[in-house]
Amino acid sequence: MNLKRWFAWVCLALMLVAEIFLFRANHERDAAQSEARTAQHQLRVTQARLAELQTSAEGMLADENSRIRKQYEIVTNQLAALQGSFGKLQAESRLTAQQLATARTALGLQQEHLQQLQSDKQRLAAAGAAVIEHNACINNLRQLDGAKQQWALEKNLGDDARPVAENLLPYLKDGVFPICPSGGTYTLNAVGELPACSISGHVLPP
Repeated sequence: MNLKRWFAWVCLALMLVAEIFLFRANHERDAAQSEARTAQHQLRVTQARLAELQTSAEGMLADENSRIRKQYEIVTNQLAALQGSFGKLQAESRLTAQQLATARTALGLQQEHLQQLQSDKQRLAAAGAAVIEHNACINNLRQLDGAKQQWALEKNLGDDARPVAENLLPYLKDGVFPICPSGGTYTLNAVGELPACSISGHVLPP
């Protein structure tokens, strides 16, 4: 049972870690999207600036075009890197979601197994209690039969004699008439017959 509980706690911990990684991946994905939008905006601004500079003087245009091309390349590379990072974050997010689903499934199976074990334990406990009660009743029937035999012997009575409970009290332990632990009712019967219990199965062997 300790191993089962430990496994359940490990599953819960894995679920928590998976949730954290999923939250982190989503946060990083949103940040990457924001940076990508910013880079795209910068690219549009740069392109607009390039168009403006094309109408300026020829001498300044060559230098400005060179600088803008370099800046355009840098921004383009940044955008490609951000898109690659975004794709990686999406893949990590899918993997984390799969791991979380696996952990949830494992936890559900573990809970079902624990419930089955608890049910089996209760059934075994009930069966054990029934056996104890059965044995106690059989012992009571033996005491009643022994008391009948002593009563008949002392009173010099035959097998047809039928005692009542009061007749047997002096021959019973502490002078108390036994009670079936399962709630059955005892029938003393004649001296030559075995006493009986109303509960099925509570029978003295012949």
